[in-house]
Amino acid sequence: MKLHDLVPNPGSKKKRKRVGRGISAGQGKTAGRGTKGQGSRSGEGGNLYRQGGNLPFYRRLPFMRGQGFTPLNRIEYNEVNLDQLAASFKSEADVSPETLASAHLLRDSRNPVVILGRGDLEIALKVQAHRVTAGAKAKIEKAGGSVEIIGDKE
Repeated sequence: MKLHDLVPNPGSKKKRKRVGRGISAGQGKTAGRGTKGQGSRSGEGGNLYRQGGNLPFYRRLPFMRGQGFTPLNRIEYNEVNLDQLAASFKSEADVSPETLASAHLLRDSRNPVVILGRGDLEIALKVQAHRVTAGAKAKIEKAGGSVEIIGDKE
């Protein structure tokens, strides 16, 4: 196969309609635009700010204005609370992002894990997470467990 053998698939390329080129072509004179009016002029439409009395497009959009912005480099964490850990793990269990994912406690296993302090913990757990709140750490250590911070996803 050589460069001159390459052709597009049949039917994938279509010639554009040449309008306004005489009466025999079937699309002459007004070229399908009708007679007079805004649609018959060149450059008609295209301005989002002028809509002839309608509410302009940019004011119809539903987002809130003046509320700041969402930073592009934000980190979204998987939030796991202590009451979820107590319900899902037995005493002396290792709690890591992998075991949390296998227990279906993570929303997206690619994101880092943060342990939050809602609920009480009666069992000792060995917790490994990317972040642990101060209240959660105190409750885990009070129950006889340990906390290790993982730093690879920060």
